[in-house]
Amino acid sequence: MDRNFARALALVLKSEGGWSDNPADPGGAIMKGVTLANFRRYVKADATKADLRGIHDGQIATIYRRFYWDAVHGAELPDGVDHAVFDFAVNSGPGRAAKYLQAAVGVAQDGRIGPVTLSAANAKPAGVIIDALCDARLTFLKRLPTWPTFGRGWSDRVKSVRIQALLMSAQRQAAAAPEPVAQPPEVEKPAAEAPAIQPGPSASPSGGKAAAAAGIVVLMAGTLAVFWHHVTEFFGSVF
Repeated sequence: MDRNFARALALVLKSEGGWSDNPADPGGAIMKGVTLANFRRYVKADATKADLRGIHDGQIATIYRRFYWDAVHGAELPDGVDHAVFDFAVNSGPGRAAKYLQAAVGVAQDGRIGPVTLSAANAKPAGVIIDALCDARLTFLKRLPTWPTFGRGWSDRVKSVRIQALLMSAQRQAAAAPEPVAQPPEVEKPAAEAPAIQPGPSASPSGGKAAAAAGIVVLMAGTLAVFWHHVTEFFGSVF
């Protein structure tokens, strides 16, 4: 989405670095990813290499937006996919980046991103598109004759793009996820009261007295029996 342009541009400029005028690079003289040809197209028609080296941030942002971001409809692509396509466009051209995006989302590869491509891109999981696009991009780069010279840097760049693009997508999904509905606190139920213990039948006073009297009678009977036993023994010995 367009809100990602500044973030995506900062990441691209990290990969592009500063001044470069490597004879092995088909892009020729480059300053922060801006070629002399593009500088002449958008800033100064008769610019020299020295002019390019003096490019300022506002000019850089203008060129990247017009020539790359707008060309791939970055403002209308899903979060993360926008960065992956944008970086691909900067590195290998908007037309090629568009074709590879179209291949990843399963539509005709005419190199022009329109309603059909945008609809397909927004209908498919962003993470799937990002992975497919980065895989295909790396395969394309490995086929280039300049891979032995720039391959290591390109490989690291695609790896970084994949990570950052997936992070953008995940952050967007997290921000769009509905907040969980707060559940009311559970009211603690009071513990069930233990059943009251019913008192058993208590002994009545009259019942207690009767039991005591019966005990006395038994005790007296036992005592008399012993006494009578001794009496009979005494009188039996006398007679």
